[in-house]
Amino acid sequence: MSRLNHAVLFVRDAERAAAFYQEAFGFEVVQNVGGRAVFLRAAGSANHHDLGLFALGPAAQGPFTGQAVGLYHLAWQVDTIEELAEMRVTLANLGALTGQSDHGATKSLYGRDPDGNEFEVMWLVPREAWGPYDREAVTRPLDLERELARFGSGRGS
Repeated sequence: MSRLNHAVLFVRDAERAAAFYQEAFGFEVVQNVGGRAVFLRAAGSANHHDLGLFALGPAAQGPFTGQAVGLYHLAWQVDTIEELAEMRVTLANLGALTGQSDHGATKSLYGRDPDGNEFEVMWLVPREAWGPYDREAVTRPLDLERELARFGSGRGS
C-alpha cells in the first residue's frame, strides 16, 4: 500500500456538496450520476477521482459529533505555504473555517462542509525542517504570518 487514493462521503445533497468543494478547493466534476452521486478530481491529480459524494437526502442524520465511532476528518494537502494562506481566505469567505493549528511537521486549517463533515487543509513542512517533530505530534496555535516569513517564497523580504 502506498497512499490514500480517494475519499467518499455520504451527504444530504451531492450537488450542493460538490459545489462547495469546487468553490473551496477548485475540484472539477468528473461525473454526476443524476445528483445521486458526484465524483470530483483535484486540479493536477493523477487520480480518476479524489472525492466521491453520495446523496442520502434531506432527512439524513448528521453531522457526526465525535460521540460515536466514525471518521473524524479528511486532510487535503497543498504544495506551498502560500497556498495554505490562500485557502484560509477562501474558507473564511465561505464561512467554513473552524480552526488553525501548528502541528510541528504540518501547518493546518480546519473547516466543515455544508453537511458538517470536518476536513483539514495542511501543508507539510520540508522534511529537513522537522527537527524534533519527526517523532512528536503537537497541537499549538498557528501563526501563519510567521510561517509565511519562515517558509514562503518571499522569505526575508
